[in-house]
Amino acid sequence: MSVTRVFTSDNSSPVSEAILAAINAANSGMAPSYGLDDHTVQLERVASELFETDLKIFPVVTGTAANALALSQIVPPYGAIYCHDAAHIMVDEAGAPEFFAGGAKLIGFPSLDGKISPPQIQEAVDYAREMGVHHVLPGAVSVSQTTEWGAVYSLGEIGSLCDMAHQHGLPVHMDGARFANALAHLGCSPADATWRQGVDVMSLGATKNGALCAEAVIFFNTVLAGDFERRVKRAGHLWSKSRFLSVQLVAYFAGGLWLTHARHANAMAAALAHGLAAIRGVSFLRPPEANEIFVILPEPWVKTLEAEEFHFYRWGRARSDGTLIRLVTSFATQPEDVEDLLAAVERAAAR
Repeated sequence: MSVTRVFTSDNSSPVSEAILAAINAANSGMAPSYGLDDHTVQLERVASELFETDLKIFPVVTGTAANALALSQIVPPYGAIYCHDAAHIMVDEAGAPEFFAGGAKLIGFPSLDGKISPPQIQEAVDYAREMGVHHVLPGAVSVSQTTEWGAVYSLGEIGSLCDMAHQHGLPVHMDGARFANALAHLGCSPADATWRQGVDVMSLGATKNGALCAEAVIFFNTVLAGDFERRVKRAGHLWSKSRFLSVQLVAYFAGGLWLTHARHANAMAAALAHGLAAIRGVSFLRPPEANEIFVILPEPWVKTLEAEEFHFYRWGRARSDGTLIRLVTSFATQPEDVEDLLAAVERAAAR
């Protein structure tokens, strides 16, 4: 495989050959439409077995749709959604969660690693009660796993958040755009990382990890699912040829493909971080835990990498100690890609 210099996002990766093959295999003959096909029926059975519980799963095309629709199902229009102030739903979805929820308000909590904490939830609920009718009603808690700063919540951290939320009658939503990477890091079962800790509904990502265009909303608390399929329909996310969406997720789970992909992406990030740590002048915002690395380099080095056509994102505001960039690996990142980038950083350092 030729060397690629793209480290902007795992969204830049190609589609997994296994998933493409599954789509092609499904492209044969006629099939019932609007979720009545065999692949969509199979998906719920496969997901229930994987997560070791009865659940409801609804395939959609984008992560934004999964998050916005899931939250709109569990939060009233006059409610608050508590999340991190850098959460994808807060800064990267153009107001979609508020729009689909009919006006619900996102309230973000700060932290350096993208995690929120039980005391922050308690403080927000207390404030809402103090303000009464003048403030939005506490509605739900949303956590990102992994976080937007590349950190992974431990099982204990997720459990504590869910306990606090449920004490106040708040359902818990998990944005799992990179859930597979978090799971690969944690080394536990999907059940242990979600509903056994108290997660009620999850947006499960697959597109970043090998799918063509497949995400899903999973209700572990099936009572909350209600008439969710009508919400999906109204939002324009009920595919008529749903077999081509569902079959991607069936293939994603088959034989543990999703975890194979995630472990590889994480391993490439670890190798990259290890190599960077050996170069004098490199520092990290925090140790990487999944497939995102936030690294601080001298600005001249960054310009050199850009001139050599390495692709990555500059991250955040200007800093006095250098330039913060984000590097993301994927299932398609190869060792030679990592070696190429490390060699370029070493050349920049030598200058």
